[in-house]
Amino acid sequence: MPRLYALADLHLSMTGRKPMDVFGEEWRDHATRMAEAWDSRVTAGDGVLLAGDLSWAENLAEAVPDLAWIAARPGKKLLLRGNHDSWWKSATKIMAAMPPGCAVLQNDAHLVAGRVVIGARGWVAPDDEGATEADVAVYRREIERLKLSIADADRRFGRAAPRIAMVHFPPWIEGRAATEVVAILRAAKVADCVYGHLHGADMSLGVTGERDGIRFHLVSADAVGFAPAEIPSAPLAGASR
Repeated sequence: MPRLYALADLHLSMTGRKPMDVFGEEWRDHATRMAEAWDSRVTAGDGVLLAGDLSWAENLAEAVPDLAWIAARPGKKLLLRGNHDSWWKSATKIMAAMPPGCAVLQNDAHLVAGRVVIGARGWVAPDDEGATEADVAVYRREIERLKLSIADADRRFGRAAPRIAMVHFPPWIEGRAATEVVAILRAAKVADCVYGHLHGADMSLGVTGERDGIRFHLVSADAVGFAPAEIPSAPLAGASR
């Protein structure tokens, strides 16, 4: 039975343009450590969800070494754009440039390791104290992308298979109301949601575990020890669906 893993915020820079150890010793040589951990636990038949902030590249040509690093790892990889993925511009060009074993999640759904994957990048929530009008506009666009993804899942896969959502921005912050994303995922019968974006002390802000009938998994690289986190498929223990 294939297994499903998730990892976000790889922040690769195989060109050396932006070494990550400027953000702390835990990031020193992190790509090597991630590769070793990934290669030791993921098999060719497994699936790996990569939830954004994959490369520091400024354009697609510069991202090629980082995409090659991802392609060299075992498993079937599904990539999502993060807020720092500046190289990810034209979806058509990105899809055409994907190495073997890699696919892109954008406005659609995919079947990975027996689970239907839906999702969208997300953005800063409108109720965030620093949110601008521009942020609200991006957030609304990401909500529409999420709805398109769910519609594609309904059309092509139905609702019999278990569903997992992949987003980049946290859909729920501790001590605050859940964002609209959570209600949409719950209505879509999503069992698990993986996300990243949060680092360091901010990792404690993201809701994790089962809440409101969904299991939330923070999978930023530094939150999961720079190793893909297995997302087991299991019945929800709490809220009724």
